[in-house]
Amino acid sequence: KSYRLLEKKNQEILDSINYAKRIQSAILPPIDTFKSHLAESFILYEPKDAIGGDFYWLKETNNEIIFAAADCTGHGIPGAMVSVVCNNALNQCIREFNVTSPDKILDKTRSIVEEQFASSQEVRDGMDISLCSINKTTRLLRWSGANNPLWIIRSGQAKIDEIKPNKQ
Repeated sequence: KSYRLLEKKNQEILDSINYAKRIQSAILPPIDTFKSHLAESFILYEPKDAIGGDFYWLKETNNEIIFAAADCTGHGIPGAMVSVVCNNALNQCIREFNVTSPDKILDKTRSIVEEQFASSQEVRDGMDISLCSINKTTRLLRWSGANNPLWIIRSGQAKIDEIKPNKQ
């Protein structure tokens, strides 16, 4: 009897995690969206667990393509929950506040996330992120990073250029 109860509880947990995985996957932009804006791009997304704090993001504004790779604090379910909060904060920066400068997006996202978690003194979460914007007309790339660097791979060049971030 205990074995059946344990088996049932385990299946409920696995079903819940798999459902959470589907929800988390729904916030990720389709690869085709990246390819339509950044033809030579690729995404390497191999989360350690079924769900977690890693996500990638892309939004298009009038004249900018804005995209990011992020790693939120926490693993598993807590990390996934923080990633949803951070993803929503990035979306809010673009949709509600019309912020398109990478450094300003990160500043505003930070304040939105802090506000979301303000009611709980226990939560000390955030994200490491590398965020870029490309002007569609000039092709000028702007970048800002919080604990995640920018790596630039140039055609015909063997060396990878790295621009280091700061903590914020």
